Amino acid sequence: MNPRERLLAFFNHQPVDAIPALPITMMWAADRIGAPYFEYATKAEVQAAAQVKVARQFGADHVSVISDPATEAADCGAVIFYPPDAPPAIDEAQALLTDPDRLATLERPDPHRPGSRMANRVAAVRLLKKDAGDTHFIEGWIEGPCAEAADLRGINTLMLDFLDDSAFVRSLIDFVIEMELSFAAAQVEAGADIVGIGDAAASLISRQLYDEFIWPAEKRMVDGIHAMGARVRLHICGNTTHLIDAMGRLGADLIDVDYPVDLAFAREKTGPRQILAGNLHPVRTVLPGPPAAITAALQACQNAAGPAWAVGAGCEIPRGTPLENFLALTKFGDRATRGA
Repeated sequence: MNPRERLLAFFNHQPVDAIPALPITMMWAADRIGAPYFEYATKAEVQAAAQVKVARQFGADHVSVISDPATEAADCGAVIFYPPDAPPAIDEAQALLTDPDRLATLERPDPHRPGSRMANRVAAVRLLKKDAGDTHFIEGWIEGPCAEAADLRGINTLMLDFLDDSAFVRSLIDFVIEMELSFAAAQVEAGADIVGIGDAAASLISRQLYDEFIWPAEKRMVDGIHAMGARVRLHICGNTTHLIDAMGRLGADLIDVDYPVDLAFAREKTGPRQILAGNLHPVRTVLPGPPAAITAALQACQNAAGPAWAVGAGCEIPRGTPLENFLALTKFGDRATRGA
């Protein structure tokens, strides 16, 4: 099986020749081709080249266009910092929707507008489809409802809005859903097989707020992407122990589990068929290694999660991770399947 065939079978709960490896690589990928991260995040051809190298030379089963959470906000008109060799970042002190009344006149950006960051991501998907689509899964990426609402409003202000202005929060989330589904559709049309939804901010809210505001919005996104013919990866960084059972009811094809969550607990709460990925500590386990420790930690993950599990860290592979540590991740699936 090549990686694409492997993942097609895996997502259909069919036998595979190796457990898939789906690590999130961003800065680590850029460093493999010696590209400053600004170029990786803003130039489709640089990102595609880095992802193809990671997949073909270092053994990842997919290629992805995840780069930073500021893409959609940038195209909405938010103030963004662009460091030369670090991810773009939103200036929360100048949040786009500091004045909530601005939402009423905010236009949903066109993901195909020439020169836009969203169009650059779509172009990256198209390049990956051309260069690796026959052999690897192509992963698009969008922001989730809580994360993007926080990007546009400012995370601290949004947390107060949940209690002080719920009507505004609902309107903002509706805007986000429409924008993100349009962005997802452009990526699926360009060749994305699976679309990641990054909703890190959701881990910071209570279960009550998640159930009331965010779960229904994530469900609309998951169902919308499925209607486009693509699969869905849900990625919520942080401690989602209080949310994991609800996440398991969204219907996402793959759920990333970050390191603060007990993987056996996640399996219990999401059921035997929900595919999980993770959940090694990126900084304490993956970065320092050694490879034998990574292998042992992954074996513990497999024991806890069972067969519906993919290899990965809790979040992004840290910059500076030694190659041998990364290879311990990507080669584990073959080793485990063959009983080595």
